[in-house]
Amino acid sequence: MAISTADFKNGKCIVIDGKPSVIIEFQHVKPGKGGAFVRTKIRDVRTGRVNDLTFRSGEKFDELRLDTKEMQYLYNDGEDFHFMDTGDYNQVALTAAAVGDAGKWLKENDLASLQYAGDELIGVEAAMFVELEVVETEPGFKGDTVQGGSKPATLETGAVVNVPMFVNTGDVLKIDTRDGRYITRI
Repeated sequence: MAISTADFKNGKCIVIDGKPSVIIEFQHVKPGKGGAFVRTKIRDVRTGRVNDLTFRSGEKFDELRLDTKEMQYLYNDGEDFHFMDTGDYNQVALTAAAVGDAGKWLKENDLASLQYAGDELIGVEAAMFVELEVVETEPGFKGDTVQGGSKPATLETGAVVNVPMFVNTGDVLKIDTRDGRYITRI
């Protein structure tokens, strides 16, 4: 199915020069002189490389349909992340490059969304909010909560986030995985 630049949306998967690509962001531009065009940031699914491309307004592209499959994260053996389909118990091993940034938010037995374009895996998404334990952080001192300062904290998955001064080692935190932001202490 062909779509034009007017149908672009963030996250839409299209074929450019025979390669499946995902639109990260786009902007329609109508200059005072000349024809309208669309500036885009597009990620190549196979290589993960992000390119800035410009297209004429109305240009057509083939669209790829995205399928999402919920799978349970099992473990990381040092090289690969292992996932299991909870319906038929088939297991899939994915490299760290294929998992991307989602790997730092996954802990054992969490559910993750694997996105496919046809038969090709294009990405892994962790849940929007995760609850993780703090394994290392600087101790807070009396009076540190007044000014709202922050300090780095290492979570059980190895991710490092900025947290308020009153957070201590052993606390469980709710984190927004889209931007790695601390939400609240549980």
